[in-house]
Amino acid sequence: MGDGEELVTVEVVGVRQHLVDDEIVVLLLDPAAELFIPILIGPAEASAIATAQAGVVPRRPMTHDLLCDVIAAVGESLSQVEITSLEHGVFHAALVLGSGARVDSRASDAVALAVRVGCPVLCSAEVVAIAGVEASPGPAEQELERFREFLDQVTPEDFESGEEPGTSAG
Repeated sequence: MGDGEELVTVEVVGVRQHLVDDEIVVLLLDPAAELFIPILIGPAEASAIATAQAGVVPRRPMTHDLLCDVIAAVGESLSQVEITSLEHGVFHAALVLGSGARVDSRASDAVALAVRVGCPVLCSAEVVAIAGVEASPGPAEQELERFREFLDQVTPEDFESGEEPGTSAG
Protein backbone atom coordinates (compact mmCIF):
# COMPACT_ATOMS: atom_id res chain seq x y z
CA MET A 1 0.00 0.00 0.00
CA GLY A 2 1.41 3.36 -0.98
CA ASP A 3 2.23 6.15 1.44
CA GLY A 4 -0.66 8.49 2.06
CA GLU A 5 -3.28 5.90 1.09
CA GLU A 6 -6.46 6.81 2.92
CA LEU A 7 -7.86 4.19 5.27
CA VAL A 8 -11.38 4.10 6.65
CA THR A 9 -12.59 2.23 9.70
CA VAL A 10 -15.10 -0.51 8.87
CA GLU A 11 -17.39 -2.62 11.02
CA VAL A 12 -17.30 -6.41 10.75
CA VAL A 13 -21.01 -7.08 10.27
CA GLY A 14 -20.65 -10.84 10.10
CA VAL A 15 -20.65 -13.93 7.93
CA ARG A 16 -23.35 -14.84 5.45
CA GLN A 17 -23.89 -17.85 3.23
CA HIS A 18 -25.65 -17.24 -0.07
CA LEU A 19 -28.02 -20.17 -0.48
CA VAL A 20 -28.29 -19.81 -4.25
CA ASP A 21 -24.61 -20.23 -5.11
CA ASP A 22 -23.36 -21.62 -1.78
CA GLU A 23 -20.71 -18.88 -1.49
CA ILE A 24 -19.79 -17.53 1.93
CA VAL A 25 -18.86 -13.91 2.51
CA VAL A 26 -17.75 -11.81 5.44
CA LEU A 27 -19.50 -8.50 5.23
CA LEU A 28 -17.74 -5.29 6.24
CA LEU A 29 -19.58 -1.97 6.52
CA ASP A 30 -18.21 1.50 5.92
CA PRO A 31 -20.83 3.39 7.94
CA ALA A 32 -19.75 6.84 6.72
CA ALA A 33 -20.20 5.92 3.04
CA GLU A 34 -23.07 3.48 3.76
CA LEU A 35 -21.31 0.82 1.71
CA PHE A 36 -20.99 -2.90 2.38
CA ILE A 37 -17.76 -4.61 1.34
CA PRO A 38 -18.42 -8.33 0.75
CA ILE A 39 -15.32 -10.57 0.86
CA LEU A 40 -15.64 -14.14 -0.40
CA ILE A 41 -14.22 -16.58 2.18
CA GLY A 42 -14.02 -20.31 2.81
CA PRO A 43 -16.01 -22.31 5.36
CA ALA A 44 -13.10 -22.61 7.83
CA GLU A 45 -12.56 -18.84 7.85
CA ALA A 46 -16.32 -18.26 8.12
CA SER A 47 -16.47 -20.53 11.14
CA ALA A 48 -13.45 -18.80 12.70
CA ILE A 49 -15.04 -15.36 12.31
CA ALA A 50 -18.60 -16.34 13.31
CA THR A 51 -17.58 -18.27 16.42
CA ALA A 52 -15.33 -15.43 17.62
CA GLN A 53 -18.11 -12.89 17.08
CA ALA A 54 -20.50 -15.15 18.97
CA GLY A 55 -18.03 -15.34 21.88
CA VAL A 56 -17.49 -19.10 21.52
CA VAL A 57 -14.19 -20.19 23.05
CA PRO A 58 -12.95 -23.59 21.84
CA ARG A 59 -11.61 -26.10 24.36
CA ARG A 60 -8.29 -26.13 22.50
CA PRO A 61 -6.91 -23.18 20.50
CA MET A 62 -7.80 -23.14 16.82
CA THR A 63 -5.28 -21.68 14.33
CA HIS A 64 -6.40 -18.06 14.73
CA ASP A 65 -6.45 -18.39 18.53
CA LEU A 66 -2.97 -19.90 18.38
CA LEU A 67 -1.66 -17.02 16.30
CA CYS A 68 -3.09 -14.51 18.80
CA ASP A 69 -1.37 -16.44 21.60
CA VAL A 70 1.95 -16.46 19.70
CA ILE A 71 1.77 -12.70 19.07
CA ALA A 72 1.19 -12.14 22.80
CA ALA A 73 3.88 -14.66 23.83
CA VAL A 74 6.56 -12.76 21.91
CA GLY A 75 5.55 -9.54 23.66
CA GLU A 76 3.65 -8.04 20.74
CA SER A 77 0.09 -6.92 20.18
CA LEU A 78 -2.14 -6.60 17.15
CA SER A 79 -2.95 -2.90 16.89
CA GLN A 80 -5.07 -3.04 13.73
CA VAL A 81 -5.67 -4.93 10.53
CA GLU A 82 -5.85 -3.28 7.13
CA ILE A 83 -7.56 -4.42 3.96
CA THR A 84 -4.99 -2.90 1.63
CA SER A 85 -5.88 -3.81 -1.95
CA LEU A 86 -8.07 -5.76 -4.31
CA GLU A 87 -6.10 -7.44 -7.08
CA HIS A 88 -7.74 -9.70 -9.67
CA GLY A 89 -10.68 -10.30 -7.34
CA VAL A 90 -8.47 -11.16 -4.35
CA PHE A 91 -8.47 -8.97 -1.22
CA HIS A 92 -5.05 -8.40 0.35
CA ALA A 93 -4.52 -7.38 3.96
CA ALA A 94 -1.86 -6.61 6.53
CA LEU A 95 -1.61 -7.23 10.25
CA VAL A 96 -0.15 -4.16 11.95
CA LEU A 97 1.61 -5.05 15.19
CA GLY A 98 2.10 -2.72 18.15
CA SER A 99 5.76 -2.26 17.18
CA GLY A 100 4.67 -0.99 13.76
CA ALA A 101 5.78 -4.17 12.02
CA ARG A 102 3.49 -5.23 9.17
CA VAL A 103 2.69 -8.83 8.23
CA ASP A 104 1.09 -9.75 4.89
CA SER A 105 -2.20 -11.59 5.42
CA ARG A 106 -5.26 -12.92 3.68
CA ALA A 107 -8.20 -10.62 4.38
CA SER A 108 -10.23 -13.43 5.97
CA ASP A 109 -7.42 -14.30 8.39
CA ALA A 110 -6.91 -10.64 9.27
CA VAL A 111 -10.62 -10.24 10.07
CA ALA A 112 -10.64 -13.48 12.11
CA LEU A 113 -7.74 -12.15 14.22
CA ALA A 114 -9.29 -8.69 14.59
CA VAL A 115 -12.56 -10.04 15.98
CA ARG A 116 -10.58 -12.11 18.49
CA VAL A 117 -8.50 -9.26 19.88
CA GLY A 118 -11.01 -6.46 19.33
CA CYS A 119 -8.68 -4.30 17.25
CA PRO A 120 -9.87 -1.95 14.51
CA VAL A 121 -10.36 -3.13 10.95
CA LEU A 122 -9.41 -0.49 8.40
CA CYS A 123 -9.97 -0.63 4.68
CA SER A 124 -8.33 1.25 1.86
CA ALA A 125 -10.71 3.94 0.59
CA GLU A 126 -9.87 2.75 -2.92
CA VAL A 127 -11.00 -0.79 -2.06
CA VAL A 128 -14.24 0.59 -0.58
CA ALA A 129 -14.81 2.57 -3.80
CA ILE A 130 -14.16 -0.48 -6.01
CA ALA A 131 -15.85 -3.24 -4.00
CA GLY A 132 -18.43 -1.30 -1.98
CA VAL A 133 -22.10 -2.12 -2.50
CA GLU A 134 -24.63 0.58 -1.71
CA ALA A 135 -26.64 0.14 1.44
CA SER A 136 -29.79 2.23 1.51
CA PRO A 137 -30.73 3.46 5.03
CA GLY A 138 -33.87 1.34 5.65
CA PRO A 139 -32.79 -1.96 4.07
CA ALA A 140 -29.25 -1.61 5.49
CA GLU A 141 -30.61 -1.62 9.02
CA GLN A 142 -32.82 -4.59 8.18
CA GLU A 143 -29.84 -6.39 6.64
CA LEU A 144 -27.69 -5.69 9.72
CA GLU A 145 -30.44 -7.06 11.94
CA ARG A 146 -30.69 -10.23 9.79
CA PHE A 147 -26.92 -10.71 10.08
CA ARG A 148 -27.05 -10.26 13.85
CA GLU A 149 -29.87 -12.84 14.06
CA PHE A 150 -27.80 -15.15 11.86
CA LEU A 151 -24.79 -14.77 14.20
CA ASP A 152 -26.99 -15.59 17.20
CA GLN A 153 -28.01 -18.90 15.58
CA VAL A 154 -24.90 -20.01 13.70
CA THR A 155 -22.59 -22.76 14.92
CA PRO A 156 -19.26 -23.89 13.45
CA GLU A 157 -20.92 -27.12 12.31
CA ASP A 158 -23.31 -25.15 10.09
CA PHE A 159 -20.45 -24.35 7.74
CA GLU A 160 -19.35 -27.97 7.52
CA SER A 161 -22.69 -29.73 7.05
CA GLY A 162 -23.86 -28.04 3.88
CA GLU A 163 -27.19 -27.25 5.55
CA GLU A 164 -28.62 -23.78 5.79
CA PRO A 165 -26.88 -22.06 8.75
CA GLY A 166 -28.97 -21.88 11.88
CA THR A 167 -31.33 -24.66 10.76
CA SER A 168 -29.34 -27.67 11.91
CA ALA A 169 -31.70 -30.31 13.31
CA GLY A 170 -29.15 -31.73 15.70
